[in-house]
Amino acid sequence: MQFMLLVKADKNTEAGIMPSEKLLADMGKYNEEMVEAGVLLAAGGLHPSAKGARVRFSGEKRTVIEGPFPDPKKLIAGFWLIQVKSKNEAIEWVKRCPNPTEGRAEIEIRQVFEADDFGVEFTPELREQEKRMQAQLAAQNKRGP
Repeated sequence: MQFMLLVKADKNTEAGIMPSEKLLADMGKYNEEMVEAGVLLAAGGLHPSAKGARVRFSGEKRTVIEGPFPDPKKLIAGFWLIQVKSKNEAIEWVKRCPNPTEGRAEIEIRQVFEADDFGVEFTPELREQEKRMQAQLAAQNKRGP
């Protein structure tokens, strides 16, 4: 099972205040523990929403909205993608995480859909297309950027 661990933003992350050297070291150690345990698939911090944009869809129309976006509590400051056996295991990993903002913080845990979750609508042809894409991505990731 894959889970996305979402670090909620706050006024400091939205202001672009960078983490302390200690927090960076603690996060590095935590990330290394997940790599050594074989659960970490990807991780990263996000720039403030002022540097971002949203694309709003309305039928065929697309509207670009430039950041910053209101209400930091509804924004994401960083993430991990992990592969574990259960939601409880994901929770245990999050409980071991250093406090990501050194103040009041929240990490949301969301399970990633797997092919079988989509039911019969995910036809054999679509499953084959997904397999080809995953193989191509794996090959690209081995080559590097």
